[in-house]
Amino acid sequence: MRRLITAGALALVALIGTASPALAHNVLVGSDPADGAQVRTGPKEVRLNFDQPVKAGDEYNAVTVIGPNGGHWTAGPARVESNAVIAPVRDLGPAGSYTVGYRVLSNDGHPVSGKVGFTLTAAGSGTPGQQPSATASPEQSESGSSGMPVWPWIAGAAVLVLLGLGLALRLGKPKS
Repeated sequence: MRRLITAGALALVALIGTASPALAHNVLVGSDPADGAQVRTGPKEVRLNFDQPVKAGDEYNAVTVIGPNGGHWTAGPARVESNAVIAPVRDLGPAGSYTVGYRVLSNDGHPVSGKVGFTLTAAGSGTPGQQPSATASPEQSESGSSGMPVWPWIAGAAVLVLLGLGLALRLGKPKS
């Protein structure tokens, strides 16, 4: 019985150890302006800082700044500098809440999306730009999919458990 418990514990450790790549998605650790910040003048760029490097490329990463009236305030494509994604911003216009939506590609190949917000306390003189048409805006493309189906992980776990049980039963037989 002791060997069966040991084999089960080893199978569980192996299962957890092989699942770690699925937990390696980038996580937003900060932004400038900070989430919830109140600013008097609009920023010239928005900086999103992640815990790991982001895969570079215009086709992978998108940042969109949406104003209080639904206007788009991003001035061009985002650029990647290691762990940071930086997007230029037009001169802001009306005072109110602005949302920064993002979708970036982790170095592990999985898309990560989310949003942060800030409030402009004093109106500026800028006008919004045209809505990007080539891709959906990042805040609209949030989905729960990480890109890889879950069934390979379940199948792998089942194989590991069966191998552990088989090993435990084989080693647990009394020698005659």
